[in-house]
Amino acid sequence: MSVPKINALFVDIGGVLLTNGWDRRARRRACDEFGLDYEEVNERHHLTFSTYEEGRISLDTYVDRVVFYEARPFPREQFLAFMFAQSEPFPEMIDLVRSLKTRYDLKTVAVSNEGRELTLHRIQQFALDTIIDVFVSSCFIHRRKPDDDVFRLALDLTQAPRSEVVYIEDRALFADIARGLGIRSIQHTSYESTRAALEELGLRMEQ
Repeated sequence: MSVPKINALFVDIGGVLLTNGWDRRARRRACDEFGLDYEEVNERHHLTFSTYEEGRISLDTYVDRVVFYEARPFPREQFLAFMFAQSEPFPEMIDLVRSLKTRYDLKTVAVSNEGRELTLHRIQQFALDTIIDVFVSSCFIHRRKPDDDVFRLALDLTQAPRSEVVYIEDRALFADIARGLGIRSIQHTSYESTRAALEELGLRMEQ
């Protein structure tokens, strides 16, 4: 039985192409840097961050709720600059997606949970729009993974049969959900393992 040709590549951003923009470690670093109570910040974060990721509140509102609900000895601009600075690229993964997109003329779709301001910063800072055709980001579509409809929307936008799609995702749960919808999924743990898995599907970088 022949394996369908891959025509579309779905890829998560945080944990695959870039570091996670505002994860537990970044929040810990922020609390150390600004002298904040990590447990209190983390609790407030979990109570409101999903609302921010779904694009229903702004980043200013998020930091008001999580940090600036009381007077602080540092300005909002300094804290926001710190948040933006936590994003770093994984150059090998960016080059891998760029190479495969060019070589196989793939449709590329980012399927990610991220807030608007952080998403726009990351797209611009790392020129992600040069390798990604469509951004199915939670802040734009007002729903988050693990909602099945996130993946269905990505399929609708690409108009690629799910059998012709491969998805790269660092979180096992999200990879499992996409797999359950008939999308071949690779749980990303390293550049080497993801590249090898793609090669097994017939997607090889140009030498």
